[in-house]
Amino acid sequence: MSGSSPFKMRLVHLDLKGAPPKVSYLAEIFPLFRVLGANGLLIEYEDMFPYEGHLRLLRAQHAYSPSEVKKILHLATLNELEVVPLVQTFGHMEFVLKHEALAHLREVAFFPNALNPHKAESLALVRAMVDQVMELHPGSRWLHVGCDEVYYLGEGEASRQWLQQEQNTKAKLCLSHMKAVASHVLARHPATTPLVWDDMLRDIPEDQLSASGVPQLVEPMLWDYAADLDVHAKAVLMEKYRKCGFRWLWAASAFKGATGVSQALTPIEHHLRNHMQWLQVADCGPADALQGIVLTGWQRYDHFSVLCELLPVGIPSLAVCLQSLLQGGFAEDVKTRVENFLGIPSLEITGFSSEGAASFPGSDILALVTQVGLHLRGSVDEMLHTDRYVTGWFSPYHRRRKFIHPVMIQHIQPQALRCRHPENPASLS
Repeated sequence: MSGSSPFKMRLVHLDLKGAPPKVSYLAEIFPLFRVLGANGLLIEYEDMFPYEGHLRLLRAQHAYSPSEVKKILHLATLNELEVVPLVQTFGHMEFVLKHEALAHLREVAFFPNALNPHKAESLALVRAMVDQVMELHPGSRWLHVGCDEVYYLGEGEASRQWLQQEQNTKAKLCLSHMKAVASHVLARHPATTPLVWDDMLRDIPEDQLSASGVPQLVEPMLWDYAADLDVHAKAVLMEKYRKCGFRWLWAASAFKGATGVSQALTPIEHHLRNHMQWLQVADCGPADALQGIVLTGWQRYDHFSVLCELLPVGIPSLAVCLQSLLQGGFAEDVKTRVENFLGIPSLEITGFSSEGAASFPGSDILALVTQVGLHLRGSVDEMLHTDRYVTGWFSPYHRRRKFIHPVMIQHIQPQALRCRHPENPASLS
């Protein structure tokens, strides 16, 4: 064990676009983040930010108020967690472009995910979003401006016409918008460095990247959430970026929300392996090659998808991953430390059910989700599809219309109760 992490900055990602935590819960969990080894937060507000004025329509009904955002930042400061806000400015713009008043700014009229980079109004929109977020984050050293997964870029009518002109390419179009957004950030907030996800940059030739001017403006965040991440390929990509002129690079792993769009329980072993691979990547390059790492924890894959793992469900995985980054691996002594931090008698890495109750903030949520995911769901599904009384007298047709033969209740009720207490049938007597 080295006891020293190659990642100077270790940021926990708070994805607020699904089941955003109450401020009171953040007050409980931030101290644990710090104890586990985090020293920063990447806060992806999406529609939880209290946008004002003509941007007020972007707010979710339950968005944080300005005072709540300030409280969150205060709590972060108390726990020595540096905050990096994230504002999507190109792709993943569903929470903006779903609104009829802004639909004309879509790259493709039918799809609300990507912004049309040709319209002056598009840039004005993201400038206004950036400025409002920065107003509540004065002094932030970094601002993440997203720019990942800009699907269907180049397929809008304006882009098709633009691409017909000689020397125009999708890469040039992407870099032009990134440069415009980053230039605005630096002009209005010169002490703040823009960060971008790197996936739209990966396949752009070195000479084109170098000539674009983008490497002098942003720091790319290389993301890969796979358990079998290709270490050599990442090292080659890092070298490419450094040759292009990017001074600082970041890594992005995942502690939850990356193994299935409807995943309910976090497969800790997958995420541990992902972080072990990132440690190998860090060892491949110069000691200062990576500025830090963001441990992403996605709440949903996009604005319209279902929830994946809730934040409390992913806390044991986060603890394992942070401690592994901090200690340089996950040996038995590290496992014991994690168990002590979380109040778990015996942490299960390869399965979903750890022995004994935990005592960390939100552990009751984990226990309930585990009960539903491992026990209740399967037994209920079996009863709904195989029990003759349920299939015959409590079918979907009956349930939709809320009627049942009263005699059948006495046959179905014991089965339903047994689903709740599968391990203790005697409790039904």
